[in-house]
Amino acid sequence: MFESLLQELNDLDDHEKLEFLVESADELPGLSPGRGVAPFPATCRVQECQTPVYLWVDVQGDRVQIEADVPRNSPTVRGLVAVIIQALQNRTPAEIGELPEDLLPVLGLQAALGMTRQQGVRGVMRRIQREVLVQSGGG
Repeated sequence: MFESLLQELNDLDDHEKLEFLVESADELPGLSPGRGVAPFPATCRVQECQTPVYLWVDVQGDRVQIEADVPRNSPTVRGLVAVIIQALQNRTPAEIGELPEDLLPVLGLQAALGMTRQQGVRGVMRRIQREVLVQSGGG
């Protein structure tokens, strides 16, 4: 999935990349039944994001499962989170640990996004990597 995502984004200009993110907003899966009840725990909030992004990371066996809640009225951020989850879902803890904290240059999105969104994406990745490290016994 990650490689096909990279190829798809590589073929787009910056404007098309933003359109791709907005279109990806609808691909963010809903939360599992136990997590779909607001208010969400403050510990799940990604503080680096201006938009309220709530993130749950679970290491189940040797695979990582990620869920998130992002308001529908923030389609670019919602699409960014959806893309990150699609790229990382079901990967091993080792694979998650090997990824850079700043995925934007890898995805070719750094020029398409402002500094605030860039900081938010780095915050999402830090949260995912930290949770995976702790849950897999490395932290």
